[in-house]
Amino acid sequence: MADTSPSLTGHEEAPLRPLTRVQMWLVAFALVSMGVGMTISFVVASPLAREAGLTELQVAGLLTASAFIYAYLTPAWGRLANRVGRKRIMVFALYAMAICNTLFIFALDAALKGLVAGLSAFLLLAIVRMFFGLLAPGLQPAALAAITDATTPRNRAAGMGLIGAAISIGSILGPAGAAVLAEFGPLAPIWGSVVFSLIAGTVLAFSLPPTRKGQLSTRPSPLKMTDPRVRPHLLFLFCYFIAVGAIQQTLAWLVQDRFGFNRAEAVQMTGLIFASMAVMLVFIQFGYVARRKPDPLNMLPIGLSLVAAGYILALMPGPYWLLALAFAVIGSGAAQVIPAANALATLSVSPAEQGAAAALVAAAPPAGFVVGPLLGAGLYMLSPVLPLTACTVAMGLFLAYTLLFLRRAE
Repeated sequence: MADTSPSLTGHEEAPLRPLTRVQMWLVAFALVSMGVGMTISFVVASPLAREAGLTELQVAGLLTASAFIYAYLTPAWGRLANRVGRKRIMVFALYAMAICNTLFIFALDAALKGLVAGLSAFLLLAIVRMFFGLLAPGLQPAALAAITDATTPRNRAAGMGLIGAAISIGSILGPAGAAVLAEFGPLAPIWGSVVFSLIAGTVLAFSLPPTRKGQLSTRPSPLKMTDPRVRPHLLFLFCYFIAVGAIQQTLAWLVQDRFGFNRAEAVQMTGLIFASMAVMLVFIQFGYVARRKPDPLNMLPIGLSLVAAGYILALMPGPYWLLALAFAVIGSGAAQVIPAANALATLSVSPAEQGAAAALVAAAPPAGFVVGPLLGAGLYMLSPVLPLTACTVAMGLFLAYTLLFLRRAE
């Protein structure tokens, strides 16, 4: 693990597959739609599914089944993107997301109207979400690989931060849009995410350059998850996103139960908390990470300290604004943790392998969401404070591990 320091890699200061600034921003725009879909799923779909008669564990099980397939197939979609072109895979994934979310709307509407109930409702929703896991995993690994090849070691963390900021902007637009569109019906916010995905897919289809003949033929063999250079970073991101999944799955329930909000109020107030977290995440990534281009080795422990402090603050009883402030602190930390970990993973391999490393670590977030939501729901059923408590302890352990790792690396 000591050889993962950016200062020790000796990578050349030249991108493998340059993109213009506009093209990089358009890739980020596509990932905004991912952020919209993610937050709308947690802000809107979770309370609605519970209202349709599903238990907390069943609601989490919907995400777990989909996330398992999504995580398992993400590396395969990343390898496919290396062979047939990142643009094709990103466009396909965006259209697939729109189609699968449309089917999910119809299934959830049937459950809310009582046309299906109990086990039948759960199975119908689970099957629809599984199609999402089969067809949509290509967007993030293809985008990560494209940005990785378009950046140099010096601005790699900033490039990874652009991706994180794009998803975060989506997580601001998602709750904000949910609050507005909910006036037109409980399922209107999800319809909004469908339209967004279609627009993003069309924009990429007409704006990104096509893959030139022979451009991908020299790609090296895909990296394995057991590769000792990337394995520590992959394991770290997997564990980190278990904690993220546990909190995001249970946040809407915590807000509703702690403050006694009804369904409509819970959607709106949970959305504001997600937005406060995402605003800080975007502010730190654009105002600090992108401008200062800090060393990922320094960003990681600072970010973990802030995330841990935010979870501690969220555990404290108090008014609603205190919980929103806690998640703003969490957002400021996540803005450093995620791009730093992604950058360290790509910098641990040779320049020609960096796209493959980016595609590989893209499997970590969905893999974490295989375990996290189910774990969070189970803990929440025992006590509403248990998910936050467990994640606070986890961040402390991550921080200790990172500090020990950094001492050896230096």
